[in-house]
Amino acid sequence: MFSQLVFDNAYTRLPDTFYVRQMPVPRAGTRILDVSPACAELLGLSGLKTDDPELLGVMSGQSLPAGADPLAQKYTGHQFGSYNPALGDGRGLLLGEVVTPSGSMDLHLKGAGQTPFSRFGDGNAVLRSSLREYLASEAMAGLGIPTTRALAVAVNDEHVRRERVEPGATLLRVAESHVRFGHFEWLGFSGRTEELQALIDHVIARHRPHLAGIEAPGAALFDDIVQRTAQLVADWQAYGFVHAVMNTDNMSALGLTLDYGPYTFLDAYIPDRVPNLTDSSGRYAFNQQPGVALWNLVRLAQSLVSCAPQEQLEASLQRYEAVLQARFAERMRARFGLTGIDAGDSQLCQDWLTLLADHRADYHLSFRALCDYDGSSESRQAVAQVVTAPESVVSDWLDAYDHRLSLETRTQEERHTAMRSCNPCNVLRLHHIQAVIDAATDGDTRLLSEYRACLQAPFTPMSGGLRDWQAPPAPGSVSVAMSCSS
Repeated sequence: MFSQLVFDNAYTRLPDTFYVRQMPVPRAGTRILDVSPACAELLGLSGLKTDDPELLGVMSGQSLPAGADPLAQKYTGHQFGSYNPALGDGRGLLLGEVVTPSGSMDLHLKGAGQTPFSRFGDGNAVLRSSLREYLASEAMAGLGIPTTRALAVAVNDEHVRRERVEPGATLLRVAESHVRFGHFEWLGFSGRTEELQALIDHVIARHRPHLAGIEAPGAALFDDIVQRTAQLVADWQAYGFVHAVMNTDNMSALGLTLDYGPYTFLDAYIPDRVPNLTDSSGRYAFNQQPGVALWNLVRLAQSLVSCAPQEQLEASLQRYEAVLQARFAERMRARFGLTGIDAGDSQLCQDWLTLLADHRADYHLSFRALCDYDGSSESRQAVAQVVTAPESVVSDWLDAYDHRLSLETRTQEERHTAMRSCNPCNVLRLHHIQAVIDAATDGDTRLLSEYRACLQAPFTPMSGGLRDWQAPPAPGSVSVAMSCSS
């Protein structure tokens, strides 16, 4: 089926200093564990299955579709606040850019072997982290949060040493682009002005054609990146997503969620949650993400000064906070079932989040409980039970919520229906991911395909045994922190 793909590899038309051409390392014993039907449709590959021989050839590094031209990209970036000039694709290869009805899509093979940018890495990917990225990509897409996608995940016979020896794996990532903040930083901070302008022109021509011909295209592109980044981070905050490694080389120039490392979705609402074991200072805590994104954008602006007027770059940065707050308010109003805008909405939201934080309530179940709230004493008790707080404590907030709902024009049934379409019941949770990893390691892929399907339909209640995927962690469970090893 892969033979029907048509490639137009625009990135290879950039200066050859941008990349190193390289073939994937063949992986013995590769077995495809799952294929995402939703992602396959993006590429025009509806019906793609795990037994597709052409897909197996790609996932194993044994063969490539006609027109593919694999390469490792060069970039740099700020990691935990310090600039690192020695970065690039260390174990992944851009196989090529596929022409689809909705535009160009990168095919990127993760776990493709060592590259000149591997530094001390072995070029391998492990099953654990590959499954985590596979599930996260499709979960975020299900929620409508901009993200890279994952077409398929496979295990192989490699034995890869991380904290322990783990099965090797490959992941086939799909994205509109893999251009990162770090691509611009590399060129801007090393004084490669002509190449920096070439990259700006490439991104505009390939992904933002409406900006073509605008005076000061570098500034126009930066403004677009600022707005999309602000909206993306607002989405993360609204749905409780913690990226955990917001280095500038992990920031997408198209405003996509990129590079799923030790991420998590909040279970209990803990605003300063830090899921990354190596982040001892809490730099990338959940409640720090909006500020970190702005810090990253400042670094990006500094790299663009040779190709964009500084005053325009600064003006775009000044707009960041307003864009973020507007998007966050829009998302949260929808989650509360509100259509109009009232001056007290921000306080209502903040008081709810404070209530959840004070009682370490489950973030997702608490919002889902509001989907059935009708003002009755029974529904007030139900909300209090989910929030794990005495009804007397929840009562003041519900009184304010009742007053706000009285200003709405929709019927209660209409509101409930709308709320159920934006408050997920199927959420990516660490204990479920671990169950999938354990089963897949033992050769059982049933849980993987089940959970992936649930996450791709986050607002649809499951029935029968699939309801187990909606369960939160057991009471008293300790939030797990993870390393960056993958």
